[in-house]
Amino acid sequence: MIKGGSVGGTGYTGVELLRLLAQHPQVTLSAITSRGEAGTAVSDMFPSLRGRVDIQFEDPSAANLKRCDVVFFATPNGIAMQQAPALLEAGVRVIDLAADFRISDIAEWEKWYGMQHGCPAWVEQAVYGLPEINREKIRSAQLIANPGCYPTAVQLGFMPLIEAGVVDVAHLIADSKSGVSGAGRKAETHILFSEASDNFKAYGVAGHRHLPEIRQGLSLMAGATVGLTFVPHLTPLIRGIHATLYARITKEADFQGLFESRYAQESFVDVLPPKSHPETRSVRSSNMCRIAVHRPQGGETLVVLSVIDNLVKGAAGQAVQNMNIMFGIDETTGLWQLPVLP
Repeated sequence: MIKGGSVGGTGYTGVELLRLLAQHPQVTLSAITSRGEAGTAVSDMFPSLRGRVDIQFEDPSAANLKRCDVVFFATPNGIAMQQAPALLEAGVRVIDLAADFRISDIAEWEKWYGMQHGCPAWVEQAVYGLPEINREKIRSAQLIANPGCYPTAVQLGFMPLIEAGVVDVAHLIADSKSGVSGAGRKAETHILFSEASDNFKAYGVAGHRHLPEIRQGLSLMAGATVGLTFVPHLTPLIRGIHATLYARITKEADFQGLFESRYAQESFVDVLPPKSHPETRSVRSSNMCRIAVHRPQGGETLVVLSVIDNLVKGAAGQAVQNMNIMFGIDETTGLWQLPVLP
C-alpha cells in the first residue's frame, strides 16, 4: 500500500483529493494537516467522508509526513515551496497542486504571484504533471507540479494542432469559463451565492496567473514562443471548465483525425464525433476531458471545445493520476468514477 499524506485538506481541492484517495485501493491515508482544524475529525468537517476517512487533522508541526511515500500539497500558493524541500530531502515524493513549481522562469513566477520564491533549485527538478505529454518524466519524478485547471483544458485542446504544426501559433485565443469552486473555499464577496448566481462575467482580462503557465506549455509543444490571448470568465456553476479555443489554419489536414489519433491511447481524453458540443455536466466529478473540433463554415479558423471538471482533471484527479504513474500502477486506478448527472 502507498502511504499518502496531505498538507491541507479543508479546501475544495483538498476534500476532492481526500474523496479520491479514500476510494483508491492501493492508498492508505496516513496524515492530513491543517493548522486551524488540528484535532478535528476529518469526517466532522466533511460528513461525505464518514466511514471512509477516520483520522483527525493534525498540526503540520506535529505530523510525521516523512513516514509517507507521497505527500500532496493542497494548499495556497507559497506553502509548498517552504515545506516541501524537507520532505523531498527525506526521500518523500511530492505532488504540489498549487503553482509553486509550475513555471520554470523564477522571475516570471515572482512577477505573477507577487512573492519571492522560496526554493528555486527545486523548480529545476520539478516535472510538470500533464500526463498526456510528460508521462515518461512523471514516472521517475520526485516532485510533480500539478497543472492548473484552465491550463489543463487549454493545453489538451490545442496540443494536437500545435504538435502537428498546422495552425498559426502566434495568434492563439483561449476563451475560458470556470465554475465558482475554482476560486476556492473562502469568503469573498464576488463568489457569494447572490453575487455569482444568475450572472456571467469576464475577469483577469489584463492578465491572469494561469497565462504564463499556459504559454510556457504551448511554447514547449511548438518549439517556439507562442502568442496567446487568454480571457477567463466566471459562470454560475459550482464545478466545470469550458474552454473555447481558436486557431488559424496554416496547413490543411484531417483535423478530426489528428485529435483522434493523438488521444487514442489516453484513458482520460475523449474526442467526440464531428459536430459535437461537449457540456461541463458530461464530465462532472470525473477525471475526463472531453474535446470536440469544429471548422465553422469551412473557414480558416478552427474552434476546439474542451471541457473538464476543475476539481478533478483540473486538480485532485490529475494529481492522483500522476501518483499512479509515479508508483507504477495502472493509471486509471481509483479514477473510475463516471460523471454525475443531473
